[in-house]
Amino acid sequence: MSHGPETRILIWILSVFCLAFAAPAPQSLREAAQHSGVLIGTAVRPAQLSEAAYAATLAREFNLLEPEDALKWEVLRPDAQSFDFRQPDQVVDFAARHNMRIRGHTLVWHRQNPPWLTSGDFTPDQLSKLLETHIKTVVGHYQGKIFAWDVANEAFDEGDRTGKLRSTIWHDQPGIAVATTHEPSAPSNPAPSELGARGSPSPYSYLAQCFRWAHEADPAALLFYNEAEAEEINLKSDAIYAMARDFKHQGVPIHGIGLQMHISNLHPDIASISANIGRFTALGLQVHITEMDVSLQVDANGNASSADLQRQANIYRQIADACLAHPGCTAIQTWGFTDKYSWIGSHSKHTQGAALLFDSHYRAKPAYEALRNALAAR
Repeated sequence: MSHGPETRILIWILSVFCLAFAAPAPQSLREAAQHSGVLIGTAVRPAQLSEAAYAATLAREFNLLEPEDALKWEVLRPDAQSFDFRQPDQVVDFAARHNMRIRGHTLVWHRQNPPWLTSGDFTPDQLSKLLETHIKTVVGHYQGKIFAWDVANEAFDEGDRTGKLRSTIWHDQPGIAVATTHEPSAPSNPAPSELGARGSPSPYSYLAQCFRWAHEADPAALLFYNEAEAEEINLKSDAIYAMARDFKHQGVPIHGIGLQMHISNLHPDIASISANIGRFTALGLQVHITEMDVSLQVDANGNASSADLQRQANIYRQIADACLAHPGCTAIQTWGFTDKYSWIGSHSKHTQGAALLFDSHYRAKPAYEALRNALAAR
């Protein structure tokens, strides 16, 4: 049946009207973050990249990836002479195909090291040469592909009550062959450090050397120190602040601080977290939120209450807002994105879980909506 000119015009007007007032298609996290000034990322497992739902969600929602374990010594170093880059190369290839950036995690850590290293009875000089070769080989292999590295991870004591360096194979068991001295106290607002100015060695010399080696391997890469339990202002974050300021004073090539943001307390001190981000960015450093998850109490089936899911959503939004309030906070990254593969629960007899943005069936949770809205509102 044909329509007269008047009818066709009316149909056209109605079509334009409907298009103009139709609800916009929901944004992905990646789209919401596009104009926010921050990267939105997650940690990934190469073995899951072949799972269609995992890969599709990853490519749609994020523009930043970090291997969970694939760049750690136990994966990369089958023996003292060899490097196996097959797993991290899968992540790099996936990121290249989907226009994503990559963080490298981690070059120096006291955990997940191979037995040949931890039981090798190396001298400090031998250990120093092993570490230098490792850092320069790994960073050099990914030069121009990995834009930021967690050079060192969790070098300070467990908990937030001492602010002292952890005793590790790299620091003092036996430690690499770098001179150290006593550790200064780290008050909440310490005066500018004079360590290095008088030629006396910094207590963080072994870490400083790792940053220098990484910089030599890729001068364009951003180099981060990454830590847990230092999100709020406390003795640990004070000590990291003192170290970062000391590095800046000495010209050590440090560009940022990674705050892991594993949250199990549903009442974090958001004001303290924001102030902590602010003082690091005031040093001229970037801050990345590197491993965020918010664990909840779950029942025998792994389900959290709707009230706790909403509390979780509020925390994701508040942390995003705290980051976005500081121009130097440039990335928000979760430690995984689906509860199907979350590490939460493996250490708590499965009484905690549901910590991430998507459930085990890749359905978005209230936390996803809250984070997306915070990014879109920037």
